[in-house]
Amino acid sequence: MDAIFDLPVTSAPEQVVIARFRLSGEEFGERAERAVIFRAERAMAVAVGEAGVGEVEGNEFGGGEAMVYAYGPDAGVLFKVVEPILRGLPFRPAHVVLRHGAAETQFHVDL
Repeated sequence: MDAIFDLPVTSAPEQVVIARFRLSGEEFGERAERAVIFRAERAMAVAVGEAGVGEVEGNEFGGGEAMVYAYGPDAGVLFKVVEPILRGLPFRPAHVVLRHGAAETQFHVDL
């Protein structure tokens, strides 16, 4: 029996960057606001892909907010790549959650 095959497969927990932006209205924001978020999400995906630090996984709209999610092995490095794009968005208030592993290990950054 080869002992290497008996070891449990473990991988580092995936980390996440969640960007949250306040939109106008109580629901999904205006069409133009959603278009800005979609463009930013595409720009983030390109930047993250070129840097090889993870991937942008999508967005969520509702309750007058928009959220964009990105995942990778290091939330801090991932945030450094997408930070210029996020700071360029016109929506305020805005903040980012960097989650390192467990949900209780997270940091908030105001944009």
